[in-house]
Amino acid sequence: MQCLIVAAGEGSRLRAHGPLKPLVTLDGVSLIERVILGARKGGATAFIVVSGYLGETLRAALDDFAARTGIPITHVINDEWKRANGVSVLKARDALGGRPFLLSMCDHLADPAIIRGLIAGSRKPDSVTLATDFNIVDPLNDIEDVTRVRCERGHIRAIGKLIDDYNAFDTGFFLATSAFFPALEESSALGDDSISGAMRRLAARDLALTHDIGNHVWLDVDDGVAYDKALTLVREGRL
Repeated sequence: MQCLIVAAGEGSRLRAHGPLKPLVTLDGVSLIERVILGARKGGATAFIVVSGYLGETLRAALDDFAARTGIPITHVINDEWKRANGVSVLKARDALGGRPFLLSMCDHLADPAIIRGLIAGSRKPDSVTLATDFNIVDPLNDIEDVTRVRCERGHIRAIGKLIDDYNAFDTGFFLATSAFFPALEESSALGDDSISGAMRRLAARDLALTHDIGNHVWLDVDDGVAYDKALTLVREGRL
């Protein structure tokens, strides 16, 4: 299973820990290396990384990592990295070759069991499945920043950071098919370049599915508070 990692953005809220978010280290290992190693434990075998901001620096670091580990990494360049994250996914269409793929953000860490469950879960053709966290009572992640989801019988009905009626959170891990790309293009034509925008288009056709992650841990390492949480979880062996 190939895994696409979006790593094109500037990541300014983590700037205190390093100039380039994917290369910020937790206990000596960079965020993007942790994402790759976690996804590999979960079943991913090859990786495509979309870079943009300070892309040459990131690509050089990943080439060194690939040489050290033998993990295959293909580069895709997003020269429109200031736009929303769906643009990075569209840039990788040719590299993905029409096959199903995992999609991950470069700053989301997760228990590999989440990836294993996502790959093994039931799905229908031409759909996209989101690993979904139903623990909204005492969340590990920032409630003001996390993307919210309203789910019903295994389907997404609404998704966005500002929706009030929700029962789950978006973990940032997807199992996608080539149906994702027309949805991204359709959303972009409506003025929304985001991954969430594409999921809304798929949801309207009952093709946005959910995978319940249960009690498994994940964390969006997007600012200093989340960094401190992540460091604790890594040192405890939970991430």
